[in-house]
Amino acid sequence: MKTLKVTYRMLQNCFLILLVLMSIVACRQEADTGKVEPSIPEKAETLPAPNIQVQATASSLPSKPSPSPDAEPSPTSNPEADSTTAPIEATSIKFDYPESHYIRGIAGHSQYYYLSCESSAAVDWAWFFGVNIYEATFQADMPRSDNPDFGYVGDFTTRIWGQIPPYSYGVHAGPIAEGLRAYDLPAVAVKDYSLDEIKQLLSEDKPVIVWIIGNLEYSEPVEYVDKAGNVAIVAPYEHVVILTGYNEESVRYMNNGKFFEAPTEVFLTSWGVLGNMAVIYQEEP
Repeated sequence: MKTLKVTYRMLQNCFLILLVLMSIVACRQEADTGKVEPSIPEKAETLPAPNIQVQATASSLPSKPSPSPDAEPSPTSNPEADSTTAPIEATSIKFDYPESHYIRGIAGHSQYYYLSCESSAAVDWAWFFGVNIYEATFQADMPRSDNPDFGYVGDFTTRIWGQIPPYSYGVHAGPIAEGLRAYDLPAVAVKDYSLDEIKQLLSEDKPVIVWIIGNLEYSEPVEYVDKAGNVAIVAPYEHVVILTGYNEESVRYMNNGKFFEAPTEVFLTSWGVLGNMAVIYQEEP
């Protein structure tokens, strides 16, 4: 009998231990069930279309001292020395453009070389009209000269910006238009162009390449005489951007693939330093 009682008590104890273990397991399962897992949406939300923000300054360009607010451009042109661009004579053209217009579908990229803004803008301009050109190819094909009206002056890979010829400088509108015409684009280099003519082209969805100073700043134009005796008007911090739109008070432009906006008078002052120089899209009549 004693053996049976001992065995019975042992079974009871084992049963109690089993109940305790089962209770512990059940509590842990209940605790695990109560944990909050991070929610994963079944479908990602559609992000809104990006809104292009325009501003008055560009951080991508090297900084330089601000010009005097009283400074006014006073460029002069020498038609004999600058045969690659066509001065625009006064005409009785009647303009018919809206109060504002912005070109859609134009895009750009950051220039590959430190002093290749002209080639960079040229290939972006060509791309808008359906012609793909590598910037490196366009730059390599550019004629070299000590006069920017006839070819590229200096080393486009240098990191020194703001010099004038004969030091590394860049190139003016004539050689750029000639390079674009090699790809069957109706590019024409002009000087003494007017704001009305610019707006007329922009309203027709024809972006315009323009020669300015820095990020629409001012620098003093200089008469430079090359080795052959030809005179060119040059200026420190020569730069090139693409105009893409306007309204009654401002113009929009693309610089290294980014869009900016500035008051019209600010643009006109900077553009005037090099004689209102531009490359336009103009088909033969």
